[in-house]
Amino acid sequence: MRQDLLMPLLLVLVFLPIACADAPGKIAKASTADKILAGAERRIEQHRKGDITVVVVDGNDPVVGATVQVEQTSHEFLFGCNAYALRPGSAPPAGEKSALQQAYQQRFAALFNYATLPFYWGTYEPERGKPQREALTAMARWCADHGIRPKGHPLVWHEVVPAWAPQTVAELTPLLRARVQSIVSGFAGLIDTWDVINESTVSPEVDNVVGHWVKELGPVNAAGEAISWARKSNPRAMLIVNDFNTSPAYEAQIRGLIDAKRAPDAIGIQSHMHWGEWPLERAWEVCETFGRFGIPIHFTETTVLSGRLRSPKWEPKSGDWPSTMSGERRQAAYVERFYRVLFSHPAVAAITWWDFSDREAWQGAPAGLLRADMSPKPAYERLLRLVKTKWWTQVKGRTGPDGEMHCRGFYGRYRITATARDGRKGRAEVRLFKADRRRVTLRLPPS
Repeated sequence: MRQDLLMPLLLVLVFLPIACADAPGKIAKASTADKILAGAERRIEQHRKGDITVVVVDGNDPVVGATVQVEQTSHEFLFGCNAYALRPGSAPPAGEKSALQQAYQQRFAALFNYATLPFYWGTYEPERGKPQREALTAMARWCADHGIRPKGHPLVWHEVVPAWAPQTVAELTPLLRARVQSIVSGFAGLIDTWDVINESTVSPEVDNVVGHWVKELGPVNAAGEAISWARKSNPRAMLIVNDFNTSPAYEAQIRGLIDAKRAPDAIGIQSHMHWGEWPLERAWEVCETFGRFGIPIHFTETTVLSGRLRSPKWEPKSGDWPSTMSGERRQAAYVERFYRVLFSHPAVAAITWWDFSDREAWQGAPAGLLRADMSPKPAYERLLRLVKTKWWTQVKGRTGPDGEMHCRGFYGRYRITATARDGRKGRAEVRLFKADRRRVTLRLPPS
């Protein structure tokens, strides 16, 4: 070897280990979370998009050089939030509350296509035989008017049991059945998605009449009964079981429902993070575990705080739990990663945030995407950019010699317009389904 090359090579061999030791992050193996995130874009392209071919014809002849605009109008994936603070009405109160409600509604509709509405037994029917149907109908109609799919939550739960409820399982069963059937059938066509039973894997531990009912039947049979009641009341409805308990007990319940031919249409997973954010590895493993059942997964209750975290045990509700600047930065950074991971997993079909605003938030927590004055936090802005820009298809192109223009788009609904060089237009509205290759023919009007 030439002497003038030997010394530089020896220096590299001597100092390379020292340099690497000083900067371990540069050569360290990527963590599991890093690997999951690194593959997210590829998985999103694979699992969330389909092919669109637009064919423009004049009579039977292909039209060359026509300008084609492909504009997405809605997502197939459900990006949602509970809408408990929604107060629709033709005559809202004047003043600050009116301005706050208008901001709430405008920002909700700008981001979401899915809304959870409250059907807790004790608040929906505080007096026996006097349900709050009018208020829930108004909320559901507001959702329909804004292209938002409403979901009722929950039909059966061991919490928020009305004071007038009977104290024996024998008396409870016909009332519970009647509640499920009357609500599901009565709202059919307006609300066709339901969290049928909530947290039933832990209900047997609860010392009240609904807990006793679940304990007597067992979580599998109790969930199966509730699903059967709802299914008969509205065969077209999407029925969801919902739980925070992602342990093998929940897996066993889902498997039991499948074996009993009473499977839900979606598996609900709660992900409240008042104590701290889930590691992304955990989120991915939950998707992998419950995705094996071949039933869509809905993340039904997702909370990430923008203030201090709660202690390991539930504390009494406090009025002094503010959102902070550093907390909002942390919330925004995590929310973007969490949503990217879930959106990239093929088993996940919906993500619902909990709560939309810090105002009226559960436990008084700084859980909102909006502050109490309805101003958006950074997490809201991040999600809006993801859902309505990055994960939103707007394509413009020209037809080739065969009169065709090809593109890929996120699953959802589209408005497609073709404009020939002479100004004639053809239009269509189509839906791009999962695993679909949509071919759309636009015929120009006669010249």
